[in-house]
Amino acid sequence: MAELLRLLLSVSEKAANVARVCRQEAALFELLVQEKTGVDKNKKFVQDFKTLADVVIQEMIRHDVCAQFPELTGFIHGEESNKFENGRGESVTVTVCAKEEDTSDLLAKVLDDDRTAAGLLTKAIHQDLQIRDAAAESLQLALSPADVGIWIDPIDATSQYIEGKEEEVSDGSFCPSGLPCALVLIGVYLRETGEPVMGVINQPFSHKDSTGKGWKGQHFWGVSYGEVNRCSFTYPKQSVKKKNDSLSVVLSSSERREVKDALAPLCNGCLKYASGAGYKILCVIQGLVDVYVLSEGSTFKWDSCAPHALLRALGGGVSDLGECLSAVGNGNAGFKAELTYHQPQAGCQGVDSESAVQLTPAGVELVAARGSNFTSSADIS
Repeated sequence: MAELLRLLLSVSEKAANVARVCRQEAALFELLVQEKTGVDKNKKFVQDFKTLADVVIQEMIRHDVCAQFPELTGFIHGEESNKFENGRGESVTVTVCAKEEDTSDLLAKVLDDDRTAAGLLTKAIHQDLQIRDAAAESLQLALSPADVGIWIDPIDATSQYIEGKEEEVSDGSFCPSGLPCALVLIGVYLRETGEPVMGVINQPFSHKDSTGKGWKGQHFWGVSYGEVNRCSFTYPKQSVKKKNDSLSVVLSSSERREVKDALAPLCNGCLKYASGAGYKILCVIQGLVDVYVLSEGSTFKWDSCAPHALLRALGGGVSDLGECLSAVGNGNAGFKAELTYHQPQAGCQGVDSESAVQLTPAGVELVAARGSNFTSSADIS
């Protein structure tokens, strides 16, 4: 399984590079945006977008992983449908081919015979990028790829990626919106139990390069299986809180008013807001906030699987807030109700049917916390 982690780190960097290439070419980026409609529309947004970059990244990861680990074929799931409609109304199934010229031909068909755009994407897809991470390479893990599945979010916080606000922040600082909120998320779960056991997060737009024109990224990874709990990110010293210290909570700006009002006293009225479910959980991982709470129907398995694994490696987790609330009402305040990733949500359609984390009449309810904050997360409810 250490080989799988190394591969996921490398494909996440390829994915990040594709995302950067698509933003660097304005004319290319305009071609990539397609609006989601019907059952594939995420409920949260009036306008939700599917990009060819999303599809290409998802299918590139699927192709590269299955080429090295064929036992994962059929167990790699993603946010996006790989059906893409070109300007002539033709539906094209986007895949990554073994030969570069075949991939270019297929993408040219999607892009209305724009060979320049197809060539730029194809070059990024087929390049050989390797991430060297000594800690990941030294990891020993007695787990077979045949026992796991994978969730991919090719570009989390797509709206921030499309808008392209270049909100540059210093390392380890909180970013409420902009390109740094856009993440590549690859999560690995056990097929039998659904537990998240490995996660890779790549942040393609972490900071500007030396020229000040392009972007550089960074990556994080975590493994939590059996007695092994390893994470590329360690607790910052400032994350150690005294017992009476207030919590730091991050929410979506569209969170319900009653939820904001209920949480405000726990953090002395200082609530933080940020874009992207993956980025908000990353803020918890980095110790920028203590807890992320969500009570809306807009977060899915692909959003939380990867960061959930990192949180577990740090002693935290991601729970179904609705189940936690029910447990508290029944006198079982210690019930964590951690999310699992191996079963579809019954009674859902479209995006929801395969991938919803939890859908109830009141929507998705989620709480992510780290360390001791996770063990006492029922106090939030």
